Amino acid sequence: RPPEEEDEEEEAEVGWQEKLFSQFEVDLYQNEAACQTPLDRQYHAEILKLEKAGGRKNCRIFTYTDHDRFTNLEEHCQKVTDSDHEVPSYLAERMANVRRRRQDRRPIEASSLKSKIITWEPSEEFIKNNHVINTPVQTMYIMGDLGPYGKLGHRDYEHVLCTVKVDGNGVITVKPDFTGTKGPYRIELDGEKREVWKYTIENASVQVQPEEEEREQRVFRDLYGRHKEYLSGLVGSEFEMTLPGTLRLFVNGEIVSAQGYEYDNLYVHFFLELPDQWSSPAFQQLSGVTQTCATKAVGWDNVAHFCYPFTLEMFFTQGDESEDSLPQWPVLYFEVLSLDFWQRYRVEGYGSLVLPASPGLHMLTIPTWRPVELGTVAELRRFFIGGSPELEDITYVRTPSTFKGERLSRFGFRTETTGSVTFRLYCLQQSKAFLETSALRQRMQSVLDRLGGFSQQCSVYNVLEAFQRARCRMQEARQSLPQDLISTSA
Repeated sequence: RPPEEEDEEEEAEVGWQEKLFSQFEVDLYQNEAACQTPLDRQYHAEILKLEKAGGRKNCRIFTYTDHDRFTNLEEHCQKVTDSDHEVPSYLAERMANVRRRRQDRRPIEASSLKSKIITWEPSEEFIKNNHVINTPVQTMYIMGDLGPYGKLGHRDYEHVLCTVKVDGNGVITVKPDFTGTKGPYRIELDGEKREVWKYTIENASVQVQPEEEEREQRVFRDLYGRHKEYLSGLVGSEFEMTLPGTLRLFVNGEIVSAQGYEYDNLYVHFFLELPDQWSSPAFQQLSGVTQTCATKAVGWDNVAHFCYPFTLEMFFTQGDESEDSLPQWPVLYFEVLSLDFWQRYRVEGYGSLVLPASPGLHMLTIPTWRPVELGTVAELRRFFIGGSPELEDITYVRTPSTFKGERLSRFGFRTETTGSVTFRLYCLQQSKAFLETSALRQRMQSVLDRLGGFSQQCSVYNVLEAFQRARCRMQEARQSLPQDLISTSA
């Protein structure tokens, strides 16, 4: 309900940064003695013109423009909470000085800054003027004087109806939004009568003419077309495709860490072995050495954080002789070594990993081992002068590349379990088989089907291994149960 007995309605069309005076400002600026700044004197002259022209047209609706005192105080003294008794904290007071408005720098201050690089005793005004985020934002407040009927001009009854901001990028922010199909906004006043005011906000701007809108769309199309040409110039128009029956494999890898080793200052030497039907570009390096990294105690282990990146690119070409057999996947062999202050190096462990057959992210922690000699002399030699038994062929970690037989015996080869190395692998696959239609896939056995058989074989192996672990846990649990309970259940 509007205040008093009669309904009050007022409608005003406000332009950007258009000044509509309130009753309080009219009473204030009519007195020339109250005008201190040039802006106050300008308002004094405009109010005198309005009085001669018959007074102001607006009654309750008025505005505060970007240069008004209210706008500066409103941005400087914004509350953090909605409490009426809020006490601003130290951080809120300091952040209030960082105002997102364009400050007018005085030339006197600029010249003094050149002569004095350091200001030992800065004033509050100096701090406010120099700690500014120079993102120019112009603000305008549309206000409402909701005082009692016939008693307008009290600052206590002024309420913000709408805030309009325009930043340097041309973004216009209207808060609250235009009402449109929504109902009017409500303002409920405190007091005995609990008066309720309702107001709506509408966009009264003139609609764009069809010719101007078409011209704007043409400019946008031209801008987007040039940006597209710029991007295509950076990327290139030709996308390199693989040949039919060929799979390209990218591996963006990282040697993350090595943990659980005996000595400090570790480094990793690795290389990639390509099986048959696999090849790599001439510029591709298939081996690498990490930096020497000191270990750091993390829990019970000493961890060396390498974060060493490497990139691998290789091709798989399907051959006629490989149609009846599953393709072998490339293997990454690595060895971990330690180097101390006296340049003594020791082999800490060997390991290998098969590159993942599925694309995506893979985190792998590979355990390692090293060969050992029996007796105390070998360990004394390892401790005092460095050196230890090494593999002449590192592929002996799995199946040696020179092995041609059916069975490989490692009987009598003594080893010792050492730490582990963590890898992070991002795998990407590219093949024309991804673009093949269903009819072509039925006619030819594509590379993906064959690789799917390899991954299926791996999944079966993983299921059998998980079943074996579960069976061992059941046997351990059965051994720990009391005998009388087992006989009762039987």
